[in-house]
Amino acid sequence: MPRARKAQVAVEATPYYHCVSRCVRRAFLCGQDPLTGQDFSHRRAWIETRLLKLATVFALDVCAYAVMSNHVHVVLHINQAEADQWTLGAVIERWHHLFRGTIFSQRYLRGEPLREIEQRKLEEQVEIWRARLQDISWFMRCLNEDIARRANLEDDCTGRFWEGRFKSQALLDEQALAACLAYVDLNPIRAGIAKTPETSEFTSVRARVQQRRNDTDNLPGLFPFAGYPRQDMPVGLPFRLEDYLELVDWTGRQLRAGKKGHIPENVPPILDRLAIEPKHWLYMSRSFESQFKGLVGTAFNLKAACQQLGYRRTVGLGRCQMLLG
Repeated sequence: MPRARKAQVAVEATPYYHCVSRCVRRAFLCGQDPLTGQDFSHRRAWIETRLLKLATVFALDVCAYAVMSNHVHVVLHINQAEADQWTLGAVIERWHHLFRGTIFSQRYLRGEPLREIEQRKLEEQVEIWRARLQDISWFMRCLNEDIARRANLEDDCTGRFWEGRFKSQALLDEQALAACLAYVDLNPIRAGIAKTPETSEFTSVRARVQQRRNDTDNLPGLFPFAGYPRQDMPVGLPFRLEDYLELVDWTGRQLRAGKKGHIPENVPPILDRLAIEPKHWLYMSRSFESQFKGLVGTAFNLKAACQQLGYRRTVGLGRCQMLLG
């Protein structure tokens, strides 16, 4: 039986989570249907645009994403510190980007005075909204419901577009985070619909390559790379962008169809820093989602997280110990 979402998400253990939503019956509702020949590929742009827009509203940063023909991958970072700093008005404005709010919140934004009891009710409601704006389930709900409505309107039909429950994996440390980021970004290459990361449409790695070529600092909605962990480190992913792009490019070359199973000598140095064997890295790059359960990390971090979450067993310990150490 699946665990409750609240039992899978603990910011104290890790702020990073890998989420996957799949179309009903794995149908190609965002690509070309092999049975009817209909092409719905334009919906992938809908999802990418909506995903990055939501990241500017929620206290959730998009670390990586890949929009495929029948499923979507996204790696999210919960920015609790940012949400805690929002003022009352900031929370209301963000919520109103997504929903109508209440009579009190609408009056507040219009600058109309509120009675004491109305102000207290509004403050209580705002704290609920603040919690929701840093909640992964609410983020995925706002993403999936919007796309489902637009697709059903386009198809002149009703019913489910996505499977009822999205899958999530908690990424407990740098090793798990790096492996998952690369796994997500390399989805089109594994599927054989792209030859290189920079030509992988509707992926974060393509956006980051364009960012590097255009020499821009940050992309709206995408969590930046902050470099290796150090004192006074800015908020961002704990890797250098150049090293990550080199790693993804190298991994993509090994995953292409027809490649033999040998490991070239020019292994990216980032694997040494992460202490991951190249053969284990390539295995995870092919099957990260299927090989790990809800929690992913080194054996030490996995045991600590399971204890913190009150799990009776350390789920997936053997697999994590073998692949991540």
